[in-house]
Amino acid sequence: MTRLAATREPDGLDRGSPAKEQHYRAIWISDVHLGTRGCKAAFLLDFLKHNESDYLYLVGDIIDGWRLSRSWYWNQLHNDVVQKLLRKARKGTKVVYIPGNHDEMMRDYLDLHFGGVYVTGEAMHSTADGKRLLVIHGDAFDGVVRYARWLAFLGDRAYNAALVVNHWFNKARLALGYPYWSLSAYLKHRVKNAVSYISDYETAVAAEARRRGADGVVCGHIHRAEMRDIDGILYCNDGDWVESCTALVEHHDGRLEILHWAEVRQIPMMEVMQ
Repeated sequence: MTRLAATREPDGLDRGSPAKEQHYRAIWISDVHLGTRGCKAAFLLDFLKHNESDYLYLVGDIIDGWRLSRSWYWNQLHNDVVQKLLRKARKGTKVVYIPGNHDEMMRDYLDLHFGGVYVTGEAMHSTADGKRLLVIHGDAFDGVVRYARWLAFLGDRAYNAALVVNHWFNKARLALGYPYWSLSAYLKHRVKNAVSYISDYETAVAAEARRRGADGVVCGHIHRAEMRDIDGILYCNDGDWVESCTALVEHHDGRLEILHWAEVRQIPMMEVMQ
């Protein structure tokens, strides 16, 4: 494929080949962490501009209340993402917001609508081919968050420090002409304890889906996009928008797919400095 010359646009993205607008039956995104410097808001805004759906599930940690409570950070791109989500709801997309641990303040407003966005603790999605998918953020199955909140905050600080390193690492890659690549995600997935934790988490979430009589589960929380069978249960994690820039989508025939947006768009850069 011949790549067009990249140009810088106002939303902070260099464009490679133009993207065609796609329409899916459902889209799941989570772990956006608006309100943090690690949020790849420009990538997400680009994704939302080029992808429509009948259903849009916001699977938790869309806004990072933990970070905002310590220090305020919110730029125009973060505003643009919120406005884009509300615009989709106004135009008929069924937008469902399932709060996570970082935006747990929204759990005080379950079963209410805000600007056409429905807030609920969990959802059961039926695919076009008849599968029932339990949709949850997943923090309830994270022993650290559930039983040792202070340790979760400590881990959050260390994780955000890794994201700062990741930011500057990718600035250097950009200067050398290389595409975005997540150093923080690579390091996390190479640490033995982290790999063991992720495996335990996936097994626990799949077991809950089985207990509920669902065929599968869609979750977020651990920032690792994955789709696989776990003892007869379809486990789907839609990833995040601070490391991998991924979303889970359902095609109109019920087929599920994980989109790695930076790769799909062939964008040879990272979000501009904010």
